[in-house]
Amino acid sequence: MTYAEAVRDALREEMRRDPSVFVLGEDVARFGGCFGVTGNLWTEFGEDRVRDTPISETAIIGTAVGAAATGMRPVAEIMFCDFLTVCMDQLVNQAAKMRYMFGGKARLPIVVRSPIGGGICAAAQHSQSLEAWFAHIPGLKVAMPSNPADAKGLLISAIRDDNPVMFFEHKVLYSSKGPVPEGSYTIPLGKACVKREGSDVTVVATSIMVNHAVAAAADLEKDGISVEVVDPRTLVPLDEDTILASVRKTGRVAIAHEAVARCGFGAEVAAIIAEKAAGSLKAPIIRVGAKAVPVPFSPVLEQFVLPGKADITGAVRKVMAA
Repeated sequence: MTYAEAVRDALREEMRRDPSVFVLGEDVARFGGCFGVTGNLWTEFGEDRVRDTPISETAIIGTAVGAAATGMRPVAEIMFCDFLTVCMDQLVNQAAKMRYMFGGKARLPIVVRSPIGGGICAAAQHSQSLEAWFAHIPGLKVAMPSNPADAKGLLISAIRDDNPVMFFEHKVLYSSKGPVPEGSYTIPLGKACVKREGSDVTVVATSIMVNHAVAAAADLEKDGISVEVVDPRTLVPLDEDTILASVRKTGRVAIAHEAVARCGFGAEVAAIIAEKAAGSLKAPIIRVGAKAVPVPFSPVLEQFVLPGKADITGAVRKVMAA
């Protein structure tokens, strides 16, 4: 099953189980979604539960907030995460705060699905990774699955959560395939996964960078370097215990994400390690991220700006040599 099919399977399972779950967004109904993720859900559930919206991200999130506050479980799709920037008031000042400001009496079970990342030459306004913006806001949860099975299990958990969850899907991963359990199953938000065990260095990677890290680890093994790859899967809540246990085992760390390295989520992970496991470190922590420029349209320049397997390999060699 592809990553996109796994996301759709999660939506289908939850819409069959719970009539309060509905999907809304631009072209999610008859067209099946910009990246084909919602597919044929419209034919099974109809336009009341798979709703096309006007081209207004503000209206999409505003509608979702109102629906959630009055008992529904909306799953809103924002076609590119770049467009979430026009929804910040609804997300940051309303959705993230309402449960707290109503003394816990209001529930906001919203999932906001949105593709992130570059790699398809979609240029500067359609290629960003903005997950750190939302991880900074108390009241929002943030999920970033790296494979089809995690995408399905995490999305079902997100839909059942009574708090707003930002669910970021890397657009290059949509066509990737992997085994996915049939039927309904959940992966808890806040539980990391060790994608590959190793003993010399820990690579904490998110989203598509997990795949790059696993590939880099396979190459480095030929040179006698044993790399452990940890995928947090959710940035909020963050499974600090799994990350710190790996760091204490290996003593060396590289952190990889596709977002710009400056003020990216890697800085938060590095700070946590420095505060709680500095005594275990044998070398300085290294971060791998995109260069601090808008993502170029040119394929050559896009690959230059975005990090990949070679950058992780280089970071691991550097931390091993320190």
